[in-house]
Amino acid sequence: MTRLQNTVCWVAQAVAALILGQTLFFKFSGAQESVAIFETLGAEPWGRIGSGIMELFAVILLLSPRFSVYGGILTLMAMTGAIGAHLTKLGIEVDGDGGGLFALALITFTAGAIVTICRRKQLPFLKRSSRAPLA
Repeated sequence: MTRLQNTVCWVAQAVAALILGQTLFFKFSGAQESVAIFETLGAEPWGRIGSGIMELFAVILLLSPRFSVYGGILTLMAMTGAIGAHLTKLGIEVDGDGGGLFALALITFTAGAIVTICRRKQLPFLKRSSRAPLA
């Protein structure tokens, strides 16, 4: 991996971790906006707390060089749910935010995809075996 590629990967990891990390306060503190979103989805409080725990793990893994690919995968999973919720029940604009939450979900999804692609060689099933193939 070139220095530029590594820098792009780290920037994507930081962006995803920063966006996910700042939402954790709202989810875990039971902020009115977060509660309203999950009530609309019919998933309050367990959906809010469960997604917060998943996103917390994603942040920790994204910031860990050895396990960042797993953080990328968790980010993709969480943002797939968020984007799906926006497209089905919440709408693009939530509570007059001008689509800001939806835009953040798209940015975070993109960053998670970049991390997953960049760090894919960390996945054990994609590592090259040093053994000769059976033949």
